[in-house]
Amino acid sequence: MSRHHRLSLGLDALAIFATLMTGSITREAAAQYYCDERFPSSCQGYRQSPPPPSGFPFGLFQPRETAPPPEPTLRGAPSRPGYGAPSVDPGLQSQYASLYAGVRGEPFPIAAVRLSDINPEYLRKAVYYPTSEAPGTIIIDTPNRFLYFVQGGGRAIRYGVGVGRQGFSWSGVATIHDKQEWPDWYPPKEMVARQPDLRRQLTELQGGLGVPGGPRNPLGARALYLWQGNKDTLYRIHGTFEPWTIGTNVSSGCIRMINQDAIDLYERAPAGAKVVVLPARS
Repeated sequence: MSRHHRLSLGLDALAIFATLMTGSITREAAAQYYCDERFPSSCQGYRQSPPPPSGFPFGLFQPRETAPPPEPTLRGAPSRPGYGAPSVDPGLQSQYASLYAGVRGEPFPIAAVRLSDINPEYLRKAVYYPTSEAPGTIIIDTPNRFLYFVQGGGRAIRYGVGVGRQGFSWSGVATIHDKQEWPDWYPPKEMVARQPDLRRQLTELQGGLGVPGGPRNPLGARALYLWQGNKDTLYRIHGTFEPWTIGTNVSSGCIRMINQDAIDLYERAPAGAKVVVLPARS
């Protein structure tokens, strides 16, 4: 992670700390903020449920070799809120179960997604999406929390995403500067200073003290790094081990995806691809 990214996260954390000290949010709410693109162990009470059974997705999406792997135990991420078991079309239930089954062939296990955690509207699908943008362009519809991978001919692949919460959204045109599988993450020094217990869980990496890629890393299985010209925007498109946050305004401006979707997009979008981020509503 770049020096600018670490500084951005540090300023974000300081703003939250100041808000906490003024009493305008509770400590419990602040803990939820600290989970975002930061160190999961600063939060409490997360444990994933066993993966659902699998079956196969439709047409456009080619299946990866899938099988429910051993489920990782993630310590400290926010607890699943209990979405209320949204209704998935019974005809597509087995297809989605396969599309979001556990992923085999990765250096770390990726558990199957519990579909009842996610509004079906935010599950991956091929859609009609006329646009003047060239095939291969990524368009992020921030207000509606969708990411479109343009295929041309008025078609696109649509993914549900989590976007920046109030005060942390952004818009503009960027490019994918580089891509990383299971990226490392470096918490800002300000956070470590306020929470010394985090230091025990950090490892000396090439870029300093951080969290190596893996199931404890808040960037998930993949990350696409967005730049404007020669400048890092400090924003990423990345995976998450908290799929129930998809379709919400939850991040510090980064675009989070279900890990299975982040892997799919990673394989489709090359470095240099154009990314258009639409502005949030006023």
